Amino acid sequence: MNKMNNHLSYKMEGDKSTDNGDDYYKNVKLVGFVKTDSETLPGYKNDAFQWSSADDLSSYPSSYHRENDILAPSKVLGGCTAVSVDQDSVNRCCTRKVLYKRLPILQWLPKYTVGEHGISDLVAGITVGLTVIPQAIAFANVAGLPPQIGLYSSFMACFVYTIFGSCKDPALGPTAIMAIMTRENIHDMGPEFAILLCFITGIVQLIMGFAQLGFLIDFISGPVSAGFTSAAAIVIATSQLKDLLGINIKANSFIGFWDQLVMHIREISVGDGTLGVTCMIVLLLLRKMKDIQIGPVDMKDKTTGQRTVSSIIWLISTARNIIVVVFCAALGYMYKEHGNLPFKLSSHVESGLPSFRPPPFESRVGNETYNFVEMASKLGSGILVVPLLSILENISLAKFFSDGKTVDATQEMLALGACNLISSFVGSMPISGALSRGAVNNASGVKTTFGGVYTGIIVIIALQFFTPYLVYIPKAALAAVIIAAVVFMVELQVVKPMWRTKKIDLIPAFATFLCSLLIRLEVGIVVGIAINVIILLYTLARPSIHVEKQQSEFGYEYLVITPDRSLVFPSVEYVRAVVSKAGLKQGLSSIPVVMDCRHIQGADFTAAKGVKSLIDDFVRRSQPLVFYNVKPSVISIFQGVRPTEFNCCFTEQQLHERLKGYYYSRMQTLTL
Repeated sequence: MNKMNNHLSYKMEGDKSTDNGDDYYKNVKLVGFVKTDSETLPGYKNDAFQWSSADDLSSYPSSYHRENDILAPSKVLGGCTAVSVDQDSVNRCCTRKVLYKRLPILQWLPKYTVGEHGISDLVAGITVGLTVIPQAIAFANVAGLPPQIGLYSSFMACFVYTIFGSCKDPALGPTAIMAIMTRENIHDMGPEFAILLCFITGIVQLIMGFAQLGFLIDFISGPVSAGFTSAAAIVIATSQLKDLLGINIKANSFIGFWDQLVMHIREISVGDGTLGVTCMIVLLLLRKMKDIQIGPVDMKDKTTGQRTVSSIIWLISTARNIIVVVFCAALGYMYKEHGNLPFKLSSHVESGLPSFRPPPFESRVGNETYNFVEMASKLGSGILVVPLLSILENISLAKFFSDGKTVDATQEMLALGACNLISSFVGSMPISGALSRGAVNNASGVKTTFGGVYTGIIVIIALQFFTPYLVYIPKAALAAVIIAAVVFMVELQVVKPMWRTKKIDLIPAFATFLCSLLIRLEVGIVVGIAINVIILLYTLARPSIHVEKQQSEFGYEYLVITPDRSLVFPSVEYVRAVVSKAGLKQGLSSIPVVMDCRHIQGADFTAAKGVKSLIDDFVRRSQPLVFYNVKPSVISIFQGVRPTEFNCCFTEQQLHERLKGYYYSRMQTLTL
């Protein structure tokens, strides 16, 4: 037995960081020892540390701090003693890097200054707060819930996201998509079901975050997302037409609403219709107002007066919702005091902050009592669809304003899950980041997620002191706010690019749009995903195969067949049929066939069986088949099924030598 040379090999791990442009390593820790000879085990280093037979493994160099490392009992690996770390994964979860990653506030708070960050966050937070109040009330109406639920959904998430959020721009709260999805899944069962849906949404999102299931969002492609968003915008706008026109209509579907509208067309209120249409026109004009250019394009070249006027115009355009709502509320107050209301006002809003308590796990609707299981069953597919759409909406928003930076989807899932979970304790419906408020946040120059604190404070002040005045807001004005917001969610602009790039993408887009519009929103998105998966599988099953006849410098012909992707079970029979057909027709059953495998990065058992059958076909008709540019891993898979013969070449010289040998042997056969 060879004697060990008493070398100590070790394995280190650390976090790579950047400071002032220089890379360095911190939190370095020792994760394992190996006693070996001069040969170092893979993954371990040997810096000639010596140890004596009297020493145990605890006597590693003093420069490593033992209290930060957990060493497991030793074990023998291939003739050498090794100490492994069984709790390495636990250690990695408890590092400072992970803590900073999961609590992003720890990264920016120590550097936070009033001059550089505070003023910008204050302006952005107040601006978003003034935007969210009318939207929250209107979105509660979209969801079929009391108006205070919208306000309850608008403040707690702001504080939670400040701590856990990794992106500065998303302003969490009720959104049009979440409102319409809530309405379609609670089935008019009351606020308790919406609050429970918010709680379950948070739980599901946290589970997805911890399990790192963000890849599920990748199955919702751009065309599917565009079709769903466009249909949702039309459904939302349609649901608000009754308030815009002052008609009492109850319908559960898009077609049903328009059928009811035709039947009640003569009941349109002149006062509501006039106010609603006027508010919409004003809102759209104020939205366009921010595009007015005052002075030079570059802000640095403008005079002080020009900058002031530009800022005022931008502020008026941004705060258009609150301006219109406040003006209409004042108008409603004046008319009500004189006892002559030409339009309908909003319902009563409960004043004061909600109590912090667990979401309802039991509810009584009419004479029937529902327990938690029955309530969850009533919510149906919403307990999965709503969390997914909430994540999709928030991550899409974060990516939109990321300026090319990577968005941590896992952290956003965890942050959104925490926001929904904790918000459910104050009576919230499901929430997400809204694109409109995110745009306001970004344009206001927000620097950190602390801007959400000011937004939350604005909503709390409104709940505490101004709810008695919210009853004067006309329903037509709120409907106009919603319609003016969602009309720009209809993504007609994506049709032409899809037509120019890949026309087949229009199929899932229009299928999602029509199913969402005519059946249900969640049905539409499921249909869209299913069609996308079918198209993807069809693409895998029908790879492009290039067939070309070539001639060598020696004059002999051969056929080169090149598949453009890996061989997997849906495509095997198709590839086999194409290669066999090419060998028979273009190869005349005698010309050598070369299968160029440069694009085949992997294969499976079914592919190997198909290749074996393909080789058997060529052997039976005595036609040479050569595999060229095959990866070693693919070769081992093909050889695992023991084909009759497997001829492969790795270089062009080997290929030509092999083909030359075939032709020489054939010539000799013909001569004999």
